[in-house]
Amino acid sequence: QVQLVQSGGGLVQSGGSLRLSCTASGRTFSTYCMGWFRQAPGKEREFVAAISWGGGTTNYADSVKGRFTISRDNAQNTVYLQMNSLKPEDTAVYYCAQSRRSFGAVTSRANEFHYWGQGTQVTVSS
Repeated sequence: QVQLVQSGGGLVQSGGSLRLSCTASGRTFSTYCMGWFRQAPGKEREFVAAISWGGGTTNYADSVKGRFTISRDNAQNTVYLQMNSLKPEDTAVYYCAQSRRSFGAVTSRANEFHYWGQGTQVTVSS
């Protein structure tokens, strides 16, 4: 059974930083693309960032490019999202996700991800 357990998040002032973590179990972590998505109140879930199974390729939403960094530690079965220069519009529930297929290309499409974390709240105050 695959489980994705998230940690991190919280309340931060505009311009601050947070780091989210997501630890996976149940499948061979190092063979799956990992991603982060977010959902703000009243809005649809949106793509934030993704990283290839080997970690060599990343993809970011334009809204976070240059401020957020996705990384992974395959030895620890963990993916991270370092968020810097946070803005109030980054306020959302953040979800990590694991791709449906192993050894696939990095993707930003939610339907390419099969397993999801429990979500963690990030609130940025102005």
